[in-house]
Amino acid sequence: MDARSVILGIDLGTTSVKAALVEAAPSDPSGFVVLASCTRAARAEAAAESAAAGPQGREQDVSRIIQALNECLAALPQQQLRKVGRIGVSGQMHGVMFWKTDQGCEWTERGDASVFEPRAVSHLVTWQDGRCSSGFLASLPQPESHVSVATGFGCATIFWLLKNSPEFLKSYNAAGTIHDYVVAMLCGLRRPLMSDQNAASWGYFNTQSQRWNLEILRTSGFPIQLLPDVAEPGSVAGRTSHAWFEIPKGTEVGVAMGDLQCSVYSCMAHRTDAVLNISTSVQLAASMPSGFQPAQTPDPSAPVAYFPYFDRSYLGVAASLNGGNVLATFVHMLVQWMADLGLEVEESTVYSHMIQAAAQQKDTCLTVTPTVLGERHLPDQLASVTGISSSDLSLGHVTRALCRGIVQNLHAMLPFQQLKEWGVERVIGSGSALSRNEVLKQEVQRAFPLPVSFGQDVDAAVGAALVMLQRNLNQKGS
Repeated sequence: MDARSVILGIDLGTTSVKAALVEAAPSDPSGFVVLASCTRAARAEAAAESAAAGPQGREQDVSRIIQALNECLAALPQQQLRKVGRIGVSGQMHGVMFWKTDQGCEWTERGDASVFEPRAVSHLVTWQDGRCSSGFLASLPQPESHVSVATGFGCATIFWLLKNSPEFLKSYNAAGTIHDYVVAMLCGLRRPLMSDQNAASWGYFNTQSQRWNLEILRTSGFPIQLLPDVAEPGSVAGRTSHAWFEIPKGTEVGVAMGDLQCSVYSCMAHRTDAVLNISTSVQLAASMPSGFQPAQTPDPSAPVAYFPYFDRSYLGVAASLNGGNVLATFVHMLVQWMADLGLEVEESTVYSHMIQAAAQQKDTCLTVTPTVLGERHLPDQLASVTGISSSDLSLGHVTRALCRGIVQNLHAMLPFQQLKEWGVERVIGSGSALSRNEVLKQEVQRAFPLPVSFGQDVDAAVGAALVMLQRNLNQKGS
């Protein structure tokens, strides 16, 4: 093994920050070992800096996110950090923050460690931001891209600030996602660098030509000088300009990547795998066949979206808003009903009993459409229950139908037959809701008659490290 064979993977999430140390498996060059990992809650929610953003504004304090990152690094084994030869970074896509390139951070000594702390930076306007109304979005120029522009997208937020807080934008000369900012600070970049994964998630980026829609944006008065340069995910953005904790100065840092892509990469051992993640919401992602190019006209009503992946390929992704949160809503309803009847029961007790009952109820004629939260492509969709008979009213029947409905709703968005056409041969099942629910597992196997492998959770920090590890192996092999 090389003296610096360890890869550091970082994921800057909406609620937490994670760092993981990964190394190639000694006996299997295609395998890997997670040496250590650490997660810290960011607790970064902040009041919107612009009063005009209103209650729909969603912003985070960048200093708190970086503090959580530094806490993660401090908790990792220092002797392993000395062996880090590459750093991979991922994070929440779509969001935007601003900084001054010559004053974006300050490197300081904290105890035995050298750390950077944000200075001339804005808040992070996250992907959850809702300040761009449908009327405002309709007033924006049509992008030359396969991606529709939505509220929370970086370019949409910049357009909104241009209209509502133009003086704010004049205070900064650089913009990027939170993970683009971290890479820029680690490497001392004069201009931010962004992967096409993040650029596509901002809107107004053409993934075929790999260019921003500069003419469209310039004509609309958009401050195009704020747009980052774009590079391929997995490529090197630069080298660390300072020692960072025990990581040596001069360590290679990859261009920041999307957390969706890195999450999928952490599980997808082969191109013929599809990755199914059922947690609060549901995502089913598969690698598109070689040469696939999405239509360049956005279709907001399409249930499947296409995201840039690696090596100029795409992921086809069905992302349902209705997953474990639907089960949680059902449990909460039952607990509330019992409280109304004068009975106090813990939600965890209700959940375990209803899953046991559903496991014993192998089938049901009850049909539950579980879309209590609508879907992005069908925002007005509501939930419904049909096929109700007196024999199908037990807790087992209803819970079985609810679990089946969650999976069938996803299957309607991305059917098994479509996966087969794309060459999918196996489904990798992951996520907290799936791992603790045997009935959901059964319904996945029923809806997707392919080999299904459970037990491997998606992990964007590990995925970011594996992308850089693979690049290292490719360089050695060439």
